[in-house]
Amino acid sequence: MELLHLRYFAAVAQELNFSTAARKLHMAASPLSRRIKDLENELGHRLFDRDTHHVRLTPAGSALLPIARGVLEQVDSIKWRLDETTRPRRTTLLLGVPTGIHPDLRERIDALAERVRDRFEVTRWPGATDRLVDAVCDGRLALTLARLPVGGDPALEQLPVMSERLGAVVPRDKFPGRESVALAELADLAYAGSPAAGTHAYFRGLDQQLSDLGIKKRITLNSATFDAVSEIVSSGLAFSISMLDLKSPMQNYRLDNVTVLPFSDFHPRLETGLLWRQDRAHGGDLEEVAAAAREIFAEPLHV
Repeated sequence: MELLHLRYFAAVAQELNFSTAARKLHMAASPLSRRIKDLENELGHRLFDRDTHHVRLTPAGSALLPIARGVLEQVDSIKWRLDETTRPRRTTLLLGVPTGIHPDLRERIDALAERVRDRFEVTRWPGATDRLVDAVCDGRLALTLARLPVGGDPALEQLPVMSERLGAVVPRDKFPGRESVALAELADLAYAGSPAAGTHAYFRGLDQQLSDLGIKKRITLNSATFDAVSEIVSSGLAFSISMLDLKSPMQNYRLDNVTVLPFSDFHPRLETGLLWRQDRAHGGDLEEVAAAAREIFAEPLHV
């Protein structure tokens, strides 16, 4: 008995018509009839009752049909089962994401995840930049987005992915109808730093720049959250610095009496990079991911 005999039998059993089954099998009716006769002879059972007008399954044919279909289904599934077995298993990669990542950058991260999805499942892991970078260094995270700079650890490779223009977050009622603001106009307000100001080199450097440029007053909040910073700005006591682009999620922290204005005489930008360990990207488990990232971020985003 050959598999073709079972295929021929299953086709006739489905159609209950030798001519129709033969057309679907791309063969003539006579050889199909002979193959069924051969199968009946081998099994020692008549499988069909045939007359000039009807074809019906015999009890033996009815018993054979689910067996034949089961065998054919198993055979037909061999290729995809083999492909599934030999395909490399997907590995979960944890990618660190600091607060306030721009949606355009998220789209490119999604593109990276889609590019490597056959081998990796990219899962985002939130946190502050300094902790995310530490987690990449010790292997708890595969890679991370990070606010630059992050120090000169030679074990890390940094890929610039985005540059965002920053502006002054000010009380709206103190600057009505304004399209920009000069630093000298903010001298009477205290500077309320970012919640990351105490831990991140960029924001510490920004604080020093403001001090050198004449902004001496400071407000230190016990609960240094973005909501708290916006609240103190809204009260008219302070200003802060944040992303200018209206698509930035940081805009969601603005209260009614808060607006973000570009500086007329100061041009800060926040740079974001994608970081991973060099030993994992060059001949290691992240080589494919790093190569895809270098291609997707060949031109960093600027907003």
